[in-house]
Amino acid sequence: MADFSLEREQLELGFRRICGVDEVGRGALFGPVAAGAVILDPAKLDYRIRDSKRLSPGRRRELASVIYATARAWSIGWCWNDVIDRINILEATRVAMTRAVEGLQISPDYVLIDGMRPDFLPVRGAGILHGDDRCLSIAAASIIAKVFRDDLMVRMSGWFPEYELDANKGYASSRHVNALEQYGATWFHRLSFRKVQWL
Repeated sequence: MADFSLEREQLELGFRRICGVDEVGRGALFGPVAAGAVILDPAKLDYRIRDSKRLSPGRRRELASVIYATARAWSIGWCWNDVIDRINILEATRVAMTRAVEGLQISPDYVLIDGMRPDFLPVRGAGILHGDDRCLSIAAASIIAKVFRDDLMVRMSGWFPEYELDANKGYASSRHVNALEQYGATWFHRLSFRKVQWL
């Protein structure tokens, strides 16, 4: 379960604005990759926060509201499918994370990123293996990014009902793949992904 121990280690070293960063939608076939960035207030921690994948949609939404209300700063960045196709998903993920960090209401002095070295950011930090399971700030970032992207997919499902985006959020469910076979790709599909290319 995620806790605040990694952040406290940095607080003890003198850092004061420690930011957790995580992405969602990296493996999807449709839409943007999104990243969250959160600087939690050490005096207002909610230990119900955990990796967004371990939470129901209702609990994610509830905890997102808590994060918005109590965090010292939060931000979401994203990178659309056309950019993903142009620069690849890893670089697009870095772009989304950079935008999220740059959009924070206060600048961090240390970042903790889930599973990725922060050498592309102009701030000190560390990559944390399984960080969304271990680090409260990273888990919070995963929640707000997931709520944002899921809401976007639900809205876009009204434009492209045949792909059932409200149910699969752009990932390669059998129904999504079957719809790709039948209708082809939309402007919002990631054409560089093999599963889209093969259909």
